[in-house]
Amino acid sequence: MMFTLKKQNKSKIGVPPGSIIYTGEKTEETIEIILTRYSKNEYDELILPSVSKYSKEEDLKKIDWLMLTGIHNINIIEELGRKIKIHSLVMEDIVNVFERVKIEVFDDSVFTILKKISWNENDELVEDHISILLYQNLLISFNDDNKDMFKQIKERLKHDRGRIRKLDADYLYYSIIDDVVDNYFEVLENLSDRIEDIEEELVKNPTEEVLFDIHRIKRDIIQIRKNVFPIREIINSIIRGDSKLIKNTTMIYFRDVYDHIIRIIETLESYRDMVSGLLDIYLSSTSNKMNEIMKVLTIIATVFIPLTFIVGVYGMNFQYMPELAWKYGYLIIWIIMFVILSGLVYFFKRKKWI
Repeated sequence: MMFTLKKQNKSKIGVPPGSIIYTGEKTEETIEIILTRYSKNEYDELILPSVSKYSKEEDLKKIDWLMLTGIHNINIIEELGRKIKIHSLVMEDIVNVFERVKIEVFDDSVFTILKKISWNENDELVEDHISILLYQNLLISFNDDNKDMFKQIKERLKHDRGRIRKLDADYLYYSIIDDVVDNYFEVLENLSDRIEDIEEELVKNPTEEVLFDIHRIKRDIIQIRKNVFPIREIINSIIRGDSKLIKNTTMIYFRDVYDHIIRIIETLESYRDMVSGLLDIYLSSTSNKMNEIMKVLTIIATVFIPLTFIVGVYGMNFQYMPELAWKYGYLIIWIIMFVILSGLVYFFKRKKWI
């Protein structure tokens, strides 16, 4: 599994503020526009052929959720911006998939950018860029290409599960944020499994592949932290009451999301420490492995030093060496070398060096 860091599209460099330029991957798919209109006792879902067909419900008891899947068609985004009167800087951020996680509070709306992270089939981290505009009785959501992004929330709305149809648009806004935050727990669970696998592999066989896996996890943690930490600031801004669109009755739910974010951040910090520990274990293991090799080579060299000395002495070409004339000199030298060899091996074993 390897996460490839995305680079900012060069087409954004040097352009005036408010320039609406899509920075994601080009696609020919049609943008899907779904209008979900609901109240406590009613639910209706429509697929709109264009944003021009949308008209805001006058009934204040009904809430509109306008969901756009696909942000590559700038003409549609601009048309919606003119219809709803969205600021050009906000529309610029909506189509910029590299925009950071943030919240902006206006007099009549709240604009939020989130990143939903998941693992793809190749075990790689994938980011989904989500933009949310909250108005009075209206919520507009944008995501790049994931049509099942809010599947669970739509099911709750359709089948009237929980409080979502009984409360206002700010609760729908909370539900989307909560869904994104809960998804991080699934990401962390997968990350935990991978860390455990690496720990087991380190004990058995600390290879270079294990080191590569450690660095990949380190990069994944950095990527997750980059998107999680700003969510804490988003929730803080909401809890402070920066927007009148967020009612006091919904604040308790945002406090619960804040607790979840703190848990995620603490878990990430512990994982980061664990990965640093894994790196230390790998370095220690490879160092110990090298020490074992050096110990074996040193023992072999030490055993042969006295034997080499003896052979070297009697290999000198002096004419008068009395041992050369001994009848059993050759046998005696072999016996001496064998005794020295056996004695050294016995000494090393007694010291538990081998």
